[in-house]
Amino acid sequence: MTELNEAHHPIAAQPTPEWPDTADTELGDPSVQAALAGLDSLQATPVADHEAIYGELHDALLVSLNEEPAAGNGGA
Repeated sequence: MTELNEAHHPIAAQPTPEWPDTADTELGDPSVQAALAGLDSLQATPVADHEAIYGELHDALLVSLNEEPAAGNGGA
């Protein structure tokens, strides 16, 4: 397997991008906003646990998509 960094050169091969802040994102749907808030802890979570977090996000978004729109949000 090819390594991104040589052992004697510890600097990252590519800069790390800014981590998005989900609190700054206005989505207009509180249930989607709440589901995405679960991603706030992702950066500090070991990669081995990311699958579970993404699974929970998927399930929460699926529930949100299947909800009836609230009357005040343009719903029927």
